[in-house]
Amino acid sequence: MSNSKRKSLLTTRELTTVAILAAISAVLFMIEIPIVLFYKLDLSHLPVLLGAFSMGPVAGTMILLVKSILGLLHSSSQGVGELADFIMGFAMMLPAALIYQRNKTRQGAIIGMVVGTVAATIAAVFTNLYIMIPFYGAAFGMPVEAIISMGQKIIPAVDSTWKFVLLITAPFNLFKWIVISILDALMYKPLSPILHGNSKKKRTSEA
Repeated sequence: MSNSKRKSLLTTRELTTVAILAAISAVLFMIEIPIVLFYKLDLSHLPVLLGAFSMGPVAGTMILLVKSILGLLHSSSQGVGELADFIMGFAMMLPAALIYQRNKTRQGAIIGMVVGTVAATIAAVFTNLYIMIPFYGAAFGMPVEAIISMGQKIIPAVDSTWKFVLLITAPFNLFKWIVISILDALMYKPLSPILHGNSKKKRTSEA
């Protein structure tokens, strides 16, 4: 089997690892820490990143997808929150994993996570602007103006939906993805042998 084909498929061990990481991610998805307004911090994307770094973006996407499907079982947003979470998580995971695959060093991992953090924050701005805020406004019978008013109590400059997502949504997501990136950087190296199945062929240059 060629090297390119090998990298495009997941072995039985990798599928098992994907399932375990997806289950952990689904549990973490239910543990939320309120930060500001209706935004809550959860670490469910940490297993996604760990899996993507160790097995590639295909595995990362599978973990993210399974986590989102499991999240539907206890969803209070009719799947809208899970959809937005998937979009933002994918925006973080894909560039981070692709960059790290090309440069499996600590520098490659850092660059990947920085690019992923920026991409996920941008994705968060648009998913909140066009999906989350309109949905929650309709679900709770709140006009958009009421949501803007909530933001204005925290940051007086918030006087429009765009300023809400730029001054509240974006900083929160930037903080969230930086936290997840730092934890990933701290945990990946110690967990790498387990994630790789204790492979003796693991490159010593991996971050």
